[in-house]
Amino acid sequence: MKAVRLHQYDERPRVEDIAEPEVTGPFDVIVRIGGAGLCRTDLHIIEGQWAEKSGVELPYVLGHENAGWVSAVGSAVTNVDVGDTVIVHPLITCGLCRACRDGNDMHCENGAFPGIDSDGGFAEYLKTGARSVVKLDASLAPADVAALADAGLTAYHAAKKAASLLYPGTRAVVIGAGGLGHIGIQSLRALTPAQLIVVDRSEQALKLAEECGAHQTVVADGTQVDQVLERTGGHGAEVVVDFVGEGGALEDAVKMLCRAGSHFVIGYGGTVQVSAIDIISTEINVVGNLVGTYNDLAELMTLAAEGQVTLHTQTYPLRAVNDAIDDLDHGRVQGRGILIPEGAA
Repeated sequence: MKAVRLHQYDERPRVEDIAEPEVTGPFDVIVRIGGAGLCRTDLHIIEGQWAEKSGVELPYVLGHENAGWVSAVGSAVTNVDVGDTVIVHPLITCGLCRACRDGNDMHCENGAFPGIDSDGGFAEYLKTGARSVVKLDASLAPADVAALADAGLTAYHAAKKAASLLYPGTRAVVIGAGGLGHIGIQSLRALTPAQLIVVDRSEQALKLAEECGAHQTVVADGTQVDQVLERTGGHGAEVVVDFVGEGGALEDAVKMLCRAGSHFVIGYGGTVQVSAIDIISTEINVVGNLVGTYNDLAELMTLAAEGQVTLHTQTYPLRAVNDAIDDLDHGRVQGRGILIPEGAA
C-alpha cells in the first residue's frame, strides 16, 4: 500500500510502498482510510519535538486523525462489521487500567497512539482496536470528518470541561480561529450560553469565526488584551480557551482572565509563565487538555450529524502530502487539511 513515512527528523516524509497491516489479535480492526487530517502536531513531529516523548522508531507512518471503512476485524470484535463507516479515536486503549475504567481513555496506562508512537493513517490502511472505532451516521463521509478525530476531539474536550464554568452572562475568549479554533467555537456554542469573543490576527480567520457563531471578534494587532478587557467591562473573561499556545498568546490569555478565571491551554510551542503570587492572589487556573475520551468523540459525532459542528477542510491527494505540509506551515490552509488516498470513496 502507499503510505507517508518519516525517515529522519527535519526531513520531508516520503510516499512509498509498504506492506498492508494485518489482523493479529482478536480485537484488531483494519480501517481503509477515506480521509486523514493533517495536524500542526505532524509538523512538530517532523521537527523532532516529539522524538523523546513518543520514543517511536523511524521510519514510521504519520497521521493521527483518521476515518474510513472497516476492512477486516479480529475474531472477538462485535461492535463493528466489515464495510461500516467509522471515525477512529486517536488512541488504542486496553480497557482494563484505572484510567480506562474511569472513562479517561486518553490516559490509558497501556495505550498506543498511532501516528505518534506507532504507524498512523497517512496510508491506504490503518490498524487500530475495537475500542477505538466510532460508527458514523450515514450522513457523514470520512473525508468530511476525519480531522474531528483529534483536532475536533481536542477542541470539544476543552469546551466540555469549560462548559461547567460558563453559565448565562459569562464570557469566553477563544484565541485562534484556525483548524482547532473554528471547531472549538462551534462546540462552545453548542454546549454553553456564554458570550464568545474570538481573537485572531487574520481577518479571514475572524470571518470564519463569525460564521461559526462568534458573538464578537478582535483583531490581534497588539491591542487585543485592552480590547477584550474593554468588552468585558474591565473585568476579563471567566474562561480563555487558547488554541495557539505560543507567540504571546499564553501571556495574553492570563491578562484576559477575570478573578478566579480559567485558562484552557490547547495549542503548544510556548511556555506558561505565571508567578505564584498572581495565581494565588486572583485564584486563576491553568488547565491542560489532551485529546479527549471515546465518549467525547461519540458526542461530537452526534453534533456533527445534527449539523451543529461542521469542519472546514481543504483536501489533498495522499501523494501531495508535502504540498499540504507547506500550505499548513505557511498559513495557507483555512480550517483543516485532509489527505485522501487514491481511490478512496
